[in-house]
Amino acid sequence: MRRVAVIGTGHSKFMYNSPKTSVEMLSEVAMDAIMDASLKPKDIQAIFAGNGLGDFEEGQSSVSSYVADDIGCFNVPATRYEGACASGSMAVRDAYMWVASGFYDIVLVGGVERATAIGVPLATRAFCTFADSRYEFPAGFNYPASFGMLTYLYSTTYGVPLERLKELMAGVSVQSHEYGLQNPNAQIHQALTKEDVLKSPMISSPIQLHDCCPFTDGSAAIVLASEEIAKKLVKKPVYIAGVGQSSSGKISSQSKHYPRIRARELSVQQAYKMAGLTPQDIDVCELHDCFSIAAIIASEGLGFFEYGTAGEAWERGDTRLGGKIPINLSGGLKSKGHPIGATGVAQVCELTQQLTGNLVDLGRQVEGAKYGLTDTMGADGIVVNIILSAE
Repeated sequence: MRRVAVIGTGHSKFMYNSPKTSVEMLSEVAMDAIMDASLKPKDIQAIFAGNGLGDFEEGQSSVSSYVADDIGCFNVPATRYEGACASGSMAVRDAYMWVASGFYDIVLVGGVERATAIGVPLATRAFCTFADSRYEFPAGFNYPASFGMLTYLYSTTYGVPLERLKELMAGVSVQSHEYGLQNPNAQIHQALTKEDVLKSPMISSPIQLHDCCPFTDGSAAIVLASEEIAKKLVKKPVYIAGVGQSSSGKISSQSKHYPRIRARELSVQQAYKMAGLTPQDIDVCELHDCFSIAAIIASEGLGFFEYGTAGEAWERGDTRLGGKIPINLSGGLKSKGHPIGATGVAQVCELTQQLTGNLVDLGRQVEGAKYGLTDTMGADGIVVNIILSAE
């Protein structure tokens, strides 16, 4: 298989109530990525687009084909990927494999969502379509409820008193908002204190409002190319060194593993093995913190901390800039935002900027970063991990 590099990126402002349609948002960042790669639309051989709920949000399916036509990539294959919150990462992984195989040389990967267009009640219902419709949804088992359950299970499994765990979770949110303030593309520019988190409204016990990421409108895009072409077009290509993907059934089928997410552990091991790396080699990570407890669980499943200890790692500053493993320096889903179809692509954009040293002026550059890891989880357990390398 050929080496594949990210040679261009585009990233919208993440926000509430975008005045643009999904097609318009994705078309804009797609052109940004193409121009960043010093290419033209005619150079793109295929388009891979993540979009979870376009049909619910604005009555718009087939986003990928309309974007292809609007940006001048006439008649190229354009495919939509739906894997709940992992939709964008699935598109990146598949696009990578098409280029690595030699079938394509240059492709565009994008993701977009306009979740706030339908308001919170309907968006909540739409998100529930990613859960099991026969048994989970009728029981009121939405995602705040799911991660509320995981919080209780984490507390009892690892012997962390719930009050103490809640304080550690609050620290995760505080850090995310701190770095979100340094990201011009972030949806929420607001500092938080632990007291703010612990006094925020209860959503689904013990999950409170500031434990949750927001609904988000936004888009991101990258251009992938073979190593041969990448070296001709950019000075510092960022290579995809490893990919992994795994999935789980509905929540009831995962009871013997919880609060660990088995799909994540399998997926990331695929990526580590492919890249020839270990968790200790990763310099910076963008992981799926849809809820504060999700960040704690994810960091352990990725191999960064022992099970039951990640909250204390956040408290010590191990996850901050200059710490053992900087996590979510973009602000993460919690502060940067979570446009589900775009989230995974946006994570790749962020780490591409990290590995090319472009975030110094924003105050969140990891000095000398060589390897970055993305982590996205959709629905009850569609997990995709991507390792990026500056070498």
